[in-house]
Amino acid sequence: MGIVVNLESGQSASPSLDALLHLTAEDLVEVNELIVRAMDSRVELIPQLAGHIVAAGGKRIRPMMTLISARLCDYEGKRHIGLSACVEFIHTATLLHDDVVDESNLRRGLESANSVWGNQASVLVGDFLFSRAFELMVADGSLDVLRVLSRASSVIAEGEVLQLTTSNDTETGETAYLEVIQSKTAQLFSAACRIGALVADRPKVEEDALETFGMNLGIVFQLIDDALDYSAKQATLGKTVGDDFRDGKITLPVILAFRRGDDEERAFWRRTLEQLDQTNDDLGHAIDLMTKHCALDDTVERARHYGAIARDAMGIFEDRPEKQALLDAIDFCIDRAY
Repeated sequence: MGIVVNLESGQSASPSLDALLHLTAEDLVEVNELIVRAMDSRVELIPQLAGHIVAAGGKRIRPMMTLISARLCDYEGKRHIGLSACVEFIHTATLLHDDVVDESNLRRGLESANSVWGNQASVLVGDFLFSRAFELMVADGSLDVLRVLSRASSVIAEGEVLQLTTSNDTETGETAYLEVIQSKTAQLFSAACRIGALVADRPKVEEDALETFGMNLGIVFQLIDDALDYSAKQATLGKTVGDDFRDGKITLPVILAFRRGDDEERAFWRRTLEQLDQTNDDLGHAIDLMTKHCALDDTVERARHYGAIARDAMGIFEDRPEKQALLDAIDFCIDRAY
């Protein structure tokens, strides 16, 4: 059972990342080559496990944000290559740790690293990737870049812990939820964009604009992810429907349905998410309640709101292909819900 959203986009074709991919293609080849070299280790399990999750795919959206932001700011050097690899290592390390915490068996349609090699190896290799990321930061030599990316790493970790405190708690409100996704997901998007301006030595107003863009794009990305967990489209993304529900995660669709429901409905959410007392029919009923209270549609509308903020942040930049590629990324992230 899934959601169908019929909101007119006003476009003849579905939004895509084609322009972003085209503009960053050459740089991305260098980033991927650097990632392979930096994953190397005399300890055989490290490149084996790290390579498993890196090879599992993903669109490399975060490192592409650094690459395209640097291009937007007319940067002509090579520092953005190492920093893009750094961003991807931070992201990959958090994925390894997330799968352990969530006890996930799948990652992008493949067996997760923890299901193949166990939790201990996954956590330790995640730590290795974090360390490699910091080596790349130091190699760059900029204290400003180090400040931005090291801060992002600590905020991400805070977000992971904060999510633990809200998990299975149906009293969690939208403010607390937003704090989690800003920390866990949006912070790295924000940092990835900002360092594109930093390496180009652009004015602070442009740094701030790209940081704002990245933060709000990251929020859009996570909001749609959370809506998709209750959508049949999950299967096409290599994920099973209802993982968040089975784990008792409190996401915006749950928060909205819980707040808008009656006492009987709230009792259902408490039983299934707080006590994790679930039957085979409960996921379907949860989706029915979300549909009844427009929780999924309104989650997408929230994403549109933050997408508009991201779009406005780009207003200070002149119209050019790099800017349009970033704007297209907003529409692409939202369009994943359909």
